[in-house]
Amino acid sequence: MLNYPIELIPDKENGGFLVEFPDFSFVHTVGDTLEEALSEASDALESGLQIFFEERRPVPAPSRPKRGQHTVALPALVVAKVLLHNEMLSQGVKKAELARRMNMAPPNVERIFRLKNKTRIETVEAALSCLGKHIDLQLTT
Repeated sequence: MLNYPIELIPDKENGGFLVEFPDFSFVHTVGDTLEEALSEASDALESGLQIFFEERRPVPAPSRPKRGQHTVALPALVVAKVLLHNEMLSQGVKKAELARRMNMAPPNVERIFRLKNKTRIETVEAALSCLGKHIDLQLTT
């Protein structure tokens, strides 16, 4: 999983929390409660990552959280999409080439890279297979 550290800054004027991501200076959000701030942080992170996809830039790995620091864990499907995106960039494979390798229409491949789109994990697995990679899941405590 990709767990990105966050900074929770109490808003002394209005109450609630401001959320900042040390790994992504352009991603911010707020929440009236700690629970809401953490929930909003997940959505904000996914929106921020979409920018990397659109600009064809690799998504950086998360930095190591400081002791006691909260983190935001990306859902497994989003992690798979991030890994696919980064692998395509490292191999120099464009979406049109991936569509050809998958025997899929280019608009269908484009949908894979929309983080809010509920792509089937089998589709991401097939795309990774076309790049010579596979998903390896683990359970951790």
